[in-house]
Amino acid sequence: MDPNTEGVSIEIREINKRLGPNHALRGASCVLSSSTLHGLIGPDGAGKTTLMRILVGLLKPNQGEVVFKRAGVQVPFKEVRPHIAYMPQAQSLYSDLSVSEHLDFFRVLYDIPRAYYQERRRELLKATDMENFASRPAGKLSGGMYKKLGLMCALLPSPEILLLDEPTTGVDPISRREFWNLLYRLLAHSPILILASTSYMDEAERCGQVHLMENGRILASGEPRSVLASEKVDNFEALFLKRAAV
Repeated sequence: MDPNTEGVSIEIREINKRLGPNHALRGASCVLSSSTLHGLIGPDGAGKTTLMRILVGLLKPNQGEVVFKRAGVQVPFKEVRPHIAYMPQAQSLYSDLSVSEHLDFFRVLYDIPRAYYQERRRELLKATDMENFASRPAGKLSGGMYKKLGLMCALLPSPEILLLDEPTTGVDPISRREFWNLLYRLLAHSPILILASTSYMDEAERCGQVHLMENGRILASGEPRSVLASEKVDNFEALFLKRAAV
């Protein structure tokens, strides 16, 4: 991605979605600004994955719309779609393929020019501290390293929008912190919009903007400390408990 490219923003407008008998999303609305690490925060079953799948085009809303904008001007989804990377919670990596073989596979999948690929590969291996593990099979990686491999595969084509569904679930605390630090290093070098969902309340304060989600609704959005101050609570766990008591 050209570092001088104007980043893409997303407006989510009154999205409703039914999945069979379940009302997964109930008028969800928020704005995802460009060049920002957004956190979609909420318990399991809040609707986070459903919203992610709508953003990437895997599901269509029953009502409402998703609007993509570049420099404040609306652009069609078909123009943005090739520049979206989606890392699902259950990653489809091959246990018998090495880190290097995965990157080679995704180079072919994304039809990335070989010269660009070689430089991008070096950048990603260095950024993730995986240079010494390029020959290790995915099935023999630790949980944190496995997540890093999935992230590298998603980042290989230099996307403008990165959607991460529960990227730190099942990962030890140190690897979780390293993963978030990696996202901020990525953000510092490119105008990328990152949306990461999580049910870990402590991770909310690592985000530039948070969007609190429960029962298919977005309860509040904003800078983490501002949201806590407006709700008169000290942390996000207390905020959700307060909301549940209403």
